[in-house]
Amino acid sequence: MLKEFRDFALRGNVVDLAVGLIIGTAFGAIVKSLVDDILMPIIGVMVKVDFTELKYVLQSAQTTPGGEELPEVAIRYGSFINFIITFAIVAFAMFMLVKAMNNLLKKKEAAPAPPELSTQEKVLLEIRDLLAKGR
Repeated sequence: MLKEFRDFALRGNVVDLAVGLIIGTAFGAIVKSLVDDILMPIIGVMVKVDFTELKYVLQSAQTTPGGEELPEVAIRYGSFINFIITFAIVAFAMFMLVKAMNNLLKKKEAAPAPPELSTQEKVLLEIRDLLAKGR
């Protein structure tokens, strides 16, 4: 069973998937930072709204009679908007990457070479050429 697992784990597709997952995670972190730290502040200034602060408070923070602090309960839809924008940018970037890869693969796939002619076909072509010359 251990040998089967090793063969499975070291199969090319699994290793490629692991590499893709790691690169995708790092790419996602970069895009999240791009959205959160660069794009959203610019958009926020243009529309005069800080998206990270947008929320709908269901219950404000309270202190119980025993002195215990209860945190605020809120729906943070501004963060949700950030995630939607992040997803859209990542999806578009991945689309462009896949499109570029597909174009590269199409260029690599040259037209297949014509099949090798059989001896009979070669002889028939020679006869055809000789007949064409005789006219």
